Amino acid sequence: MDQKEADPDPYPSHLNNDSSHVALYGEFTSLTYRKCRFAVSLTEKELSIQRVTSAPIWRNKVVLSLRDCVGTRAYRGEDSAEPGAYFAAYFYPLKKCWLNSSVSRQRVEQCFRVATHQDPRADLEEAEEWARLIQERSAGQQHLRDGVLFSQVRRPFRVMLLVNPQSGTGQALALYNSHIQRLLNDAGVPHTLVITERQNHARELVREADLSEWDALVIMSGDGLLFEVINGLLERSDWEEAVLTPLGILPGGSGNALAASVHHYSGASPVTGVELLISCGFLLCQGLVSRMDLVSIHLPSGARIFSFLSLAWGFVADVDVESEKYRHVGAARFTVGTLVRLASLRVYKGKLAYLPAASGSPCLSGGTNTFHNSCHSNNSHKERRTEVAPPQPPTKATKASNGPPVSLLPPLDQPLPSNWVVVQEEDFVLMLAMYQSHLAEDLLASPHSTLDDGVIHLFYVRAGVSRAALLKIFLSMEKGTHLGSCSQHLVYARVQAFRLEPYSPNGVITVDGEVVEYGPVQAEVHRGLARLISC
Repeated sequence: MDQKEADPDPYPSHLNNDSSHVALYGEFTSLTYRKCRFAVSLTEKELSIQRVTSAPIWRNKVVLSLRDCVGTRAYRGEDSAEPGAYFAAYFYPLKKCWLNSSVSRQRVEQCFRVATHQDPRADLEEAEEWARLIQERSAGQQHLRDGVLFSQVRRPFRVMLLVNPQSGTGQALALYNSHIQRLLNDAGVPHTLVITERQNHARELVREADLSEWDALVIMSGDGLLFEVINGLLERSDWEEAVLTPLGILPGGSGNALAASVHHYSGASPVTGVELLISCGFLLCQGLVSRMDLVSIHLPSGARIFSFLSLAWGFVADVDVESEKYRHVGAARFTVGTLVRLASLRVYKGKLAYLPAASGSPCLSGGTNTFHNSCHSNNSHKERRTEVAPPQPPTKATKASNGPPVSLLPPLDQPLPSNWVVVQEEDFVLMLAMYQSHLAEDLLASPHSTLDDGVIHLFYVRAGVSRAALLKIFLSMEKGTHLGSCSQHLVYARVQAFRLEPYSPNGVITVDGEVVEYGPVQAEVHRGLARLISC
């Protein structure tokens, strides 16, 4: 929604920040209000617009933070009979929604006419100066976040935008046309739209593509398309260079877990749907690149795949697969699937073992990410160290044909080292390994996760949990409070690697929401292996 120049500033606290040095000042007419003049000033952090009038200043002033600016433009007017030039700046500030109290990013365009010189070329030069300096000051605001220096994709960066038109409710292409195309144009981001035609199309494409033609690969779909892209990059002979290609995520599916995680890491209030799409699009246009952990997963056949989000067995995997039939309802498919599966709760037999993360001991629900839960510390004896192998030196690193070497995992058919923990229970309702914060748009399943903490956040629920207690856990996940529920059946541990050996013959294992080969699997985290355009 565009904001009129005469609207009052939605953030009154900004109005008092007049101490910054004014780099540019001018008085112009607006593209929208040609009969009104506006005083426009640019400081290090803000663009201020004030209508020239006798009314009180606060009623006529808009102050926009340059951190919310995605791009600028300068151009000559199309009407030859009316000489002059124009400069425009495009902002996506956080504003309260009309219908509720939630806060989301909304588009604001400010465009002014420069006609202060006798020479039309001088008008254009002044418009270009305004556009250039606004863009430069905006870029300077994005470079530091919380005192950490981020790398930045060069501008203008060339983007391959992969869209799966079948993902979610089948609206990804329509969402691109109605929201993302304009946002990328505002930011001056040239992009080539690639519509995927079948499963593994994206995987094959990035495996063979000349990546020197692209500065970023952006996925607009659910999490499954990014899974394809990451594995395609790591299947290349030049995988070490290919995996450094910055990746972007725009939610266009029903799960959208990584997109929700990226939004969460930015510190913004939770949003879903189109608001989440605009937020991720805004972050994409900032071009800030962070490291992201990947996890290599070894399957029974000996194949290795790479995961960016999660591995699930039991209840969560069942819901993910069985809720496919409700895909037409979008993200609500998981809620429907959860209720259906709760009605017929299954118990799975298997063996679970893990290597604790060096930064802390395993902890039960209700504790922090490094301490035992005080409510159920008496359950800690139920986890024991394995004695199936004598003490050994660190496992010699082994390497698959492509991808980074593994150093913590013995072959699947070999016993585990003695420093691993073996879970005594063999009856589980679910096992979930997470490396990002969200399991779905509205499920903050791993609130302690960050993009590159080098940790697999391992959860499992023991058999014996009631339907009501399990439902309470999942309802608590909406706000990420389930670890404080003091449920004696929910266990959480920070780990570097794990091995799962299902005993139940019928079951499903999913990786990033995709069904994989069923049977013994093991995984190891590779810290900061990939690059993600985030915050």
